[in-house]
Amino acid sequence: MVKTELKALLERLGIAPSKRLGQNFLVDDQFRAKIIHEADPKPDQCILEVGPGLGAITRGLVASGASVTAIEFDRKLAAYLRTAVVPLGLRLIEADACRVKYDELFPGDFRVISNLPYSAGTIVVAKLLDLETPPSDMLLMLQKEVAERFLAAPGTADYSALTARIAAVYEGRIVRMVPPEVFYPAPSVDSALLALTRRPAIPSRQVRILLSRLARTSFAHRRKKMFKQAAAVFGADLIASAMAEASVDPDIRAERVSPEQFIRMAEHIAARTPEQPETPSEAACDDETPESGITD
Repeated sequence: MVKTELKALLERLGIAPSKRLGQNFLVDDQFRAKIIHEADPKPDQCILEVGPGLGAITRGLVASGASVTAIEFDRKLAAYLRTAVVPLGLRLIEADACRVKYDELFPGDFRVISNLPYSAGTIVVAKLLDLETPPSDMLLMLQKEVAERFLAAPGTADYSALTARIAAVYEGRIVRMVPPEVFYPAPSVDSALLALTRRPAIPSRQVRILLSRLARTSFAHRRKKMFKQAAAVFGADLIASAMAEASVDPDIRAERVSPEQFIRMAEHIAARTPEQPETPSEAACDDETPESGITD
């Protein structure tokens, strides 16, 4: 769908692209085809798409024969999809993607192929990391700076708690950069297509949830030493022994602790504490103002 056609459809539906929701619609058919080619959907796969927009990529996924579930927050877009794409085989969930119980939607293995607004993207990815079985892979359109943050190396300014959590589960690569002009309206930032592939062996769910608590606590104040922040939550003796087990200097800041060390610390804590309750992020997507977002 070219820009003139998309603008006419949006006008007919009474939809004005929402800056608050980060709605920028893909209007480059060649790039859309590249996304489908890179995704390479198969008939036997379950695929999740968050923020399907007007369903251009959704149609390509459905046409592959895959079992596609799309989650759309915008009421008017959901109404359009219900008449235009659901009859083709789409399962549509009208909901806040940051509050959906993904383990109930996908009791087995599934993939994620989505264009994600920034605030929604970070929260959704964080929730998916804590599932008993995280997605086998994810192909995500994100703000370029966010994609780079997801893959940042320890010791860099972009390295964060979420970076360490992602690295514990996935290997990642930036497939290609995406210029603003392939969208309407054109965002003020560049985007990137990010591929995450689940590692052959990942920590147990209990360890991943503990890793999440440990990393988020340790990064709460980046300029402070990790030990005091983590000890306030887990206890000084346990953190001291966990840091020793993972060969982590007690005077270090969290930004210099590798994902492998975070995993070893979480495993050490898990072996010495009762199983922790589920603690994924429960923030709603609309609790934050997206910096940018892409929908097709």
